[in-house]
Amino acid sequence: MTWRLGVDVGGTFTDLVLVAPTGEALTRKVLSATGDYATAIVAGTLDLLAAAGIEADALDEILHGTTVATNAILERRGAPTGLLTTDGFRDVLEIGRLRLARLYDLDFERPAPLVPRRWRRTVVERLDHRGEVRIPLDAASVHEALDRLLAEGVRSIAISLIHSYADDRHEQAVAAIVRERAPDIALTLSSELLPEVREFERTSTTVTNAYVLPVMDQYLGRLEAELARLGSDAPILVMQSNGGVMTSAEGRRRPVHVIESGPAAGVIAAAALARRIGQPNAISVDMGGTTAKASVVEDYQIQRAGEFEIGGNVSQGSRINKGSGFLLRVPAIDIAEIGAGGGSIVRVDDAGQLHVGPRSAGAIPGPACYANGGTEATLTDANVCLGVLHAERLQSGLRLDGELARRAVTDQVAAPLGLSLHDGAHGVYLLGCARMARAVRAVTVERGRDPREFAIVAFGGNGPLFAAEMAAGLGIGTVIVPPAPGVFSAVGLLEADLEHHLVRTFMRSLDTTTLEAVAGAFDAMEAEGREILAGASKDGRLELTRFVDLRYTGQSYELTIPLPAEGDPAARLASLVEAFAAEHERTYGHASRTDPISLVNLRLTAGVRDRAARGAGRLPAAPAASHSDREVWFGRDEGLRTVPVLGRADLDATPRSGPLLVDEYDATTLVPPRAAACLDEHGNIVIATTETR
Repeated sequence: MTWRLGVDVGGTFTDLVLVAPTGEALTRKVLSATGDYATAIVAGTLDLLAAAGIEADALDEILHGTTVATNAILERRGAPTGLLTTDGFRDVLEIGRLRLARLYDLDFERPAPLVPRRWRRTVVERLDHRGEVRIPLDAASVHEALDRLLAEGVRSIAISLIHSYADDRHEQAVAAIVRERAPDIALTLSSELLPEVREFERTSTTVTNAYVLPVMDQYLGRLEAELARLGSDAPILVMQSNGGVMTSAEGRRRPVHVIESGPAAGVIAAAALARRIGQPNAISVDMGGTTAKASVVEDYQIQRAGEFEIGGNVSQGSRINKGSGFLLRVPAIDIAEIGAGGGSIVRVDDAGQLHVGPRSAGAIPGPACYANGGTEATLTDANVCLGVLHAERLQSGLRLDGELARRAVTDQVAAPLGLSLHDGAHGVYLLGCARMARAVRAVTVERGRDPREFAIVAFGGNGPLFAAEMAAGLGIGTVIVPPAPGVFSAVGLLEADLEHHLVRTFMRSLDTTTLEAVAGAFDAMEAEGREILAGASKDGRLELTRFVDLRYTGQSYELTIPLPAEGDPAARLASLVEAFAAEHERTYGHASRTDPISLVNLRLTAGVRDRAARGAGRLPAAPAASHSDREVWFGRDEGLRTVPVLGRADLDATPRSGPLLVDEYDATTLVPPRAAACLDEHGNIVIATTETR
């Protein structure tokens, strides 16, 4: 039996869940310390340890989700990074896929590459797609390129040479020169990070890893040191974008895998909840202080994408609308993310258009009502004005100043639009719902799914405030608010498996290759997977799952198909071909049983399953609400209503009609008029949106 700590760092709040050997859980929500996130983690950890009556050395495992790498990219705070690439490929980052997110918008510009052109230097060398040397590596060209980068003061270097996925000898030789001359420079080799065909994807992913590597290395190193200073020697496991966790050492070496760390944890928690309550199709909706995220759980399965973009208009793993951000070719949970959270800044532009986000007030200075120096109106300020949030305090103990909120919303929203305070604030609230609905549509309608066939699992500090109204507008009939919704992503960390994904390009015709040759290549990948996971967990079952990327010969893109594990070679091959045809039919609407098939990549998922420590434990019962009433404005049709304020324990299996508010330590749930709420056997608030709008 173990003590386990889950820590999820967001742009506004840091959420913590401590699970005791008995399964009992304690939670905390503290303001994030912008620029030094470890400070908030240490403060929250000390608070939880004191509440549990234990010392730091009692911790056995710390699971961590973080936005540090994400923010470094979005805010351009990564390390000065150089790129060494093959002569003739200096501009591959700007050429990209020649795709634009807005094709006919002449003013549209993609974000500038993370590595400016003067820091992209070429070396003389060339391999072909088989890994055979066409032009030997010229060491003098490497020294010359390195001289230029060192003179410019770069702190990290990405090495991405043409066809290095087929043979890494030239990349290793270049790396040896860099290590000899500049041992303190951080290095990322594409042949180690992503030995996969396609130059742009491989180079973009390698450069992004190099850009955030010094930042994450420093951050995780400081976090390890701070926790060690408290007396803890517990291993730190970091959530990956794909939904598994990796060791802190791997996180410091391959930080590109933790770009969507925090959002992934929430989806893991939503999927575990869906399995627990028997809800096969669910939409995870996580609205925090800075962003709103949505993802789909279908037939109890999390949906994943082989690549995603960050820094675009809508960060998502969609097959469409690419070209507005930085492409990362790493497995990730398919999440749509937009800049709309409680701290999102509200403004009226010169044309009289109301906007919510994407800029956020964050934790410092925060919304105007925090009375911490913030002067710009936010979604949270609008909710205070509407009455859905208490004008003086939150259940967590955070003090609010309702007068500052009213002043900000009046001056910056209501007055410019010629509206009353209530109407202006309600417009902000509805726009927040619309922004959240945009993320939901990105993972449902834009993927060919009908959102009305799903239930919403709403969490985050603001998700339960907006979910019912948003769901009604989309025609979704059920909203589920889990216990401890404000720290639910931290709960997801405790549900995650240790997992790592490996890929190797293995270009063959399926007609001419043999499964024995494929198995030999997989054996080498499995050895690497075992080495990565060695010592990462004291218990659990090591599971190695094989996949192959297939396409019809002549196609440009592949489909990932599980490799049959049992049966004679002929039967396994026939099964693989049939599975590919079926997936091609489902994805593209057609398939052929006679066209030749090409094998492109081998993929391996190495994971530790059935760990005894896995699971979030029993979350604490919510403290009783004040049982007072609040005056809440529901728009011109409903007007000002007196709304009862309840605790979660005040609900039972009998549906209770809205409007009503459920105040908890970490979130407030709004049940609007014409909706009803009850409590299920698992302690979830279940809201029936009886009318669609």
